[in-house]
Amino acid sequence: MQGRRVAVTGIGVVAACGIGKDAFWSGLCSPQPEGERRVHDFDPSPYFDSPKDMRRQDRFAQFAIAAAQMALDDAGAPPSDPSRSGVLIATGVGGLETLEEQIRVLLEKGPRRVSPFLVPMMMANSAAAAVSMRFGYQGPCETVCTACAAGTHGIVNAARLIASGRCDTMLAGGAEAAMTPTSMAGFSNMTALSSSGVSRPFDVRRDGFVIAEGGAVLVLEEMEQARSRGAHIYGEILGGASNADAHHITAPAPGGVGAIACIEMALADAGLRPGDVKHINAHGTSTSLNDAAEAEAVAKVFGVPSPPVTSIKGVTGHSLGAAGAIEAVASLLTIEKRLIPPTAGTEQLDPDMRIDLVLGSPRPWEPGPILSNSFGFGGHNGCLVLAP
Repeated sequence: MQGRRVAVTGIGVVAACGIGKDAFWSGLCSPQPEGERRVHDFDPSPYFDSPKDMRRQDRFAQFAIAAAQMALDDAGAPPSDPSRSGVLIATGVGGLETLEEQIRVLLEKGPRRVSPFLVPMMMANSAAAAVSMRFGYQGPCETVCTACAAGTHGIVNAARLIASGRCDTMLAGGAEAAMTPTSMAGFSNMTALSSSGVSRPFDVRRDGFVIAEGGAVLVLEEMEQARSRGAHIYGEILGGASNADAHHITAPAPGGVGAIACIEMALADAGLRPGDVKHINAHGTSTSLNDAAEAEAVAKVFGVPSPPVTSIKGVTGHSLGAAGAIEAVASLLTIEKRLIPPTAGTEQLDPDMRIDLVLGSPRPWEPGPILSNSFGFGGHNGCLVLAP
């Protein structure tokens, strides 16, 4: 990534396996949970000034605000010239819960009973807007909406705003709360969801993803600013890439050709060769076609054996537009803990998957550059390169 160096100095995460970085890490290293991947114990009230303010945000925006507050607290309040501090919160769906609820009101009670807050709560950019207003960040305030690649795209785009000199501090991540009845029915009827209710990334018996909700936000800072104030630096954003399969609205391109190109561009952007990458946090959704395409892409770029690969979706489930941001948090903690969490739920690696998949228990490692992959419906591909 040409230009100024970009440090990560704060982490905030709201996930089904844990709220806050410590609980989240513990969840990643625990057995696969049973049942839905909702964030059952999430209480948004501490992150709002009043119950009224809280009710005027869709659940996905509540996740973003909570994660942003955690990240800023963790970073120790970085200096922020408002005009040079920005927000980039990604989502795949936006305020679907609010939209579905108000459609029900319309049908049952009529148009006059539809909430005047429907539009500002359902719009995809509402989370980014709410975060910028809460913290007074007046720089670029943007939303990436590229399905399951959105969280990764959001972090890469935010890092570029710092590298280019436009901003010194960014709040970057993703949020999603799309586990509504209609959404669940739609994903189920298109046979994307696991019929067994079990996420098995790269397993010979994989049968679809387990949908989840959640959010994650990182504090990104210009490296010298972070160093000058003595900030704890989790890692550095070395580079990233984005491209499109231009193939099919839901299926990946055969042979993972789009993923291969995206990985290669990300490595070039980071100034790395394949042999420099020491770990891959895979998209690994547990769907038949996606896992096959990603594994083939990894094998073609990195050879056999590959660097150690893990998919955290066996624990977290698939949180759509938030997934890439949540997985960036996992990657940074993998550096800090010097452990690679296992791919929960996977029992028998598909023999066609020529990857070194971490299974069973966390694997110790010597931290180095990490590639984090995200591939979304619409053929959107995103890769992020992080390093100690």
